[in-house]
Amino acid sequence: MEKYREVWIFRSLRAVVGWIAGSAWRYFTLIFLLSLAIRHHQLNQVSGRFLVPTGDRELGAIAISLMKTGEFADPYLIPTGPTAHLPPIPPLKDSLIYRALGLTYRAGYVRAISIIVTTSVLYGMLPWFSERLGTGRRAGVIAGLAGAISGLVSDIWDMLPGHGEYLTGLIMGLVLLAFLRRWKEQSGGWRGSLLLGLAIGAAFHVQPALLPVVLGCMLFELWWVKNPRKWALVGMIALGILLACLPWGWRNYRTFNAVFFIRSNLGGELRLAYNDATAATFEKMDAMGAQFIHPGAVVSEARKLIELGEIEYMNQAGGEALAWISARPAESLRLTAQRFANLWAGPQHKPVEDSLDVLALTVLAIVGAWRSFPRITIPQRAAFLTPLVTYPLIYYIVAYMPRYRIPIDWILYILAGVAIWQGIGGSLSIIDAGKASYGNQTTPMKLIVPIVISDVCVEA
Repeated sequence: MEKYREVWIFRSLRAVVGWIAGSAWRYFTLIFLLSLAIRHHQLNQVSGRFLVPTGDRELGAIAISLMKTGEFADPYLIPTGPTAHLPPIPPLKDSLIYRALGLTYRAGYVRAISIIVTTSVLYGMLPWFSERLGTGRRAGVIAGLAGAISGLVSDIWDMLPGHGEYLTGLIMGLVLLAFLRRWKEQSGGWRGSLLLGLAIGAAFHVQPALLPVVLGCMLFELWWVKNPRKWALVGMIALGILLACLPWGWRNYRTFNAVFFIRSNLGGELRLAYNDATAATFEKMDAMGAQFIHPGAVVSEARKLIELGEIEYMNQAGGEALAWISARPAESLRLTAQRFANLWAGPQHKPVEDSLDVLALTVLAIVGAWRSFPRITIPQRAAFLTPLVTYPLIYYIVAYMPRYRIPIDWILYILAGVAIWQGIGGSLSIIDAGKASYGNQTTPMKLIVPIVISDVCVEA
């Protein structure tokens, strides 16, 4: 009797997942609305005073400076002048909200809703991403539902990271599918390559950590594609990236008389990560009462930054970090290993039960990869593995925060969805649908403007 009940439950679950997956409009709408409703409910439990914009963190400080003066400046404890501490788009977006609504609860609420909507769009698109990546709509439906429901157990502030993490995940998915289509077609037109490069360059202004992912995709294209024009077409992508990055790069050169990639603060982040009073994560350092040697935490450091200039200050901070690493290689390796463990297995400084959700997702994703990879194409495997290997690299060498993993969580949700689909008796043969021609797949998400990018990146 118990076995019959178990079979009936699994059959019912398969039927529900199959019904949701049966229509692109259906799965996107249901997952989007579920995620939106859960997160909106959680948001409404927050006291309004916590949503009022402040300048106590770099992002808020720059956004307020943009709103008040039009200057991308003053991210630290005291006014320090122009900065490149952050990429420009997240503070710019917030500044536009503040300019329209002021530094009010309403502005903070609208900002939070914008993050929640982006999150819900990403989860609603997971069945579409999964289908194109070869793991099938059903695994994507499970992934999307899991992502949506995760809002029930997440702290509200973990659900509202302000640095564009969910937007980065959405952009990453579109870029991967654009490259995947090029690899499938063994081709890419001149215009499509240039447009892809321009889109990627714009994305770097949301999150520069996408750079290793893009470089990995470009290298795979040079290895996999047999088109004799492949070097020139990849060069067109690089040209598009360069053109998109020139305006911000020119602003930074004129402001700081230096050339660097999007952000200026790597040296400071390295010093926070490698010093005598550090720990693997910001959360643990906060618990220890560690004194951050940072212009956003210590007035004397902010004054020193004014004296030296932001670039020289960050260069010196990076030099101090490298000297510390050279003097203490074993300790440095231990900190790096702990950050790796925090990203993939959850917070190591907390009880095991507090990290089970992260560890479970990682383990399920490994099982899903083991089950699905033999059935999908090599380019599809590359589309999965490239971001998982390359995107976290920078986060192994800076003090870790849980929001750093958000842009790749959707990939893990999809792979975990494969494991769960198999676990409830679903047929893995369904993932072969991912090998079908893209032209026969329909999706309501084409109403979303960024998707146009992925559909024009290959010319016949």
